[in-house]
Amino acid sequence: MSTIPAIQANPAITWSRLIRFKDADGKVYNGEPIVEENENDVGILAQKGTLKAKIITGDVFDNAKVTDEVVEVKTLLGPLAVEQVPIIRCVGLNYMKHILEAGRKPPPYPSIFIKPATSVADYGENIPIPKVAQDEQCDYEGELTIVIGKSGKNIPLEEAGNYIAGYVTSNDMSARKWQREPQFAGGVPQFCFSKGFDKYCPIGPAIVSQKTVGDAEQLQLQTRVNGDLRQDTNTDDLIFKIATIISFISQGTTLQKGSLVMTGTPSGVGMGMNPPQYLKDGDVVEVKIEKLGTLTNTIKFE
Repeated sequence: MSTIPAIQANPAITWSRLIRFKDADGKVYNGEPIVEENENDVGILAQKGTLKAKIITGDVFDNAKVTDEVVEVKTLLGPLAVEQVPIIRCVGLNYMKHILEAGRKPPPYPSIFIKPATSVADYGENIPIPKVAQDEQCDYEGELTIVIGKSGKNIPLEEAGNYIAGYVTSNDMSARKWQREPQFAGGVPQFCFSKGFDKYCPIGPAIVSQKTVGDAEQLQLQTRVNGDLRQDTNTDDLIFKIATIISFISQGTTLQKGSLVMTGTPSGVGMGMNPPQYLKDGDVVEVKIEKLGTLTNTIKFE
């Protein structure tokens, strides 16, 4: 088996962490959050009300300028707006224990589905659950997501890093009945409808650059629901690694700048519990990934 090369940092990415936020006057900025090495969880700092950032100007994916102008962060948003994300590409069945709890077999190649850009939701935003997806089926999936920083097609393994802007914590919200039950989904799992509702892909608190993260395949991922720990796995358990995913999904397909690539979820989803524990109106879901920060959203039944 050939060795997968180490991922190199994209030289066009000039920031360490990228956030999008509102100041006290409601103006929206891109910024580099000011953090300490031992206290760098932007999501937690935002909740404390102590977060400040240096304003970033220009194209955040192409040699943007990190200025010396410091602004207080009044409201932390998601690091990318819906308009900046052309598409969300997702890898299913990429952690062995999750495959087992789903009653499936490991796929020979990455199993790909998509979410529309309208699935993007901000850090701290309520996640609206449509009536069709509320009844004992609303579920979370904490995931490491790759952010594509440069458009490319047929990308070789060894060049994958040139196309990565960074990584972000995310939640692949899912409606299990529409995904799995034959009377709703037919004879095979149906991913796009069941996972593609509006705001079913919250991301945040920050995109963290490859240079800052280092090895993104050595990060602890945890998901909590109302403080209860549900998922707790390291990304070293990924079956298909980051460079492999990028190279595979770019075959004959242009990966556009700003695209999100969700890498899959580990075991511990609500569906896999005995009995299943699905999300309810008002539940607070926190997804924390080492070095990337904590994403917090509240479930809101429409």
